[in-house]
Amino acid sequence: MRRYLSIYAQCVKTAMARALSYRLNFLLSLIITIGYNALFPLISILIYSSGAGFPGWSFYEVLLMQSIFVLSQGIASIMFSNVLWTTMQHIREGSFEIVLLKPMNPLFFLVASNFDPESVGLIIGGSFLFVFSLLQIEVASIIAIPQFLLLFAAGFAVMAGINMIMAATSFKWVGNSRIPEIFDSVLAFGKYPLMIFPKVIRGIATFIIPVGMIGFYPANALLGRLDPSVLFAVIPCILFMILGIWLYLNMVKLYEGVGG
Repeated sequence: MRRYLSIYAQCVKTAMARALSYRLNFLLSLIITIGYNALFPLISILIYSSGAGFPGWSFYEVLLMQSIFVLSQGIASIMFSNVLWTTMQHIREGSFEIVLLKPMNPLFFLVASNFDPESVGLIIGGSFLFVFSLLQIEVASIIAIPQFLLLFAAGFAVMAGINMIMAATSFKWVGNSRIPEIFDSVLAFGKYPLMIFPKVIRGIATFIIPVGMIGFYPANALLGRLDPSVLFAVIPCILFMILGIWLYLNMVKLYEGVGG
């Protein structure tokens, strides 16, 4: 474990040094990402400014939920966003052997070597929105904080699982560049209160593809509205991440050279 942590730390240092060697590009990337985050709640602003809204949710509560979503997405992007594209490139060029020859787990190597500092703008923007919205509301109680952290970690597990599943499809579906768009459409359900959707979708977004854990349920925990039974939904989130890792490692065994 210590060896892997040391390798990961060195990869992070290398990625940061590489990003900072082009400071203007890195700075512009941060500004653009933060600017995008500023526009992220635009739909909610338009909804509430028109006099409408989501039942049972104030504007700042929705903003809190969406800021949690952005934070989870930002952390996942830093750690996993480039794994899909790197895997696809290696398979198309028939160079995945370079990864397999490394004396370590291939998935760990790809995750560590593809650390993406430019996605830190998502975390900065999400953190600003989170603090701003949190100042406008009251946290239910001290108990809400550990519940929030647990559910936030579960949401991160979902994001990790989604990225691993997307990358795993590259071994048999080489032309899968549209896969992220499909998953982004699924993730969109996590940006809004789940009660506005039919029960079937709520069930899927909680236990099958638990995108509700990325924003909706952690926000509910902070607001004191969390149904204790929802804590059991953490288990499907962990299983979802394990499924993604298992699928990727098993698809690696099917690699046959150029084109998968």
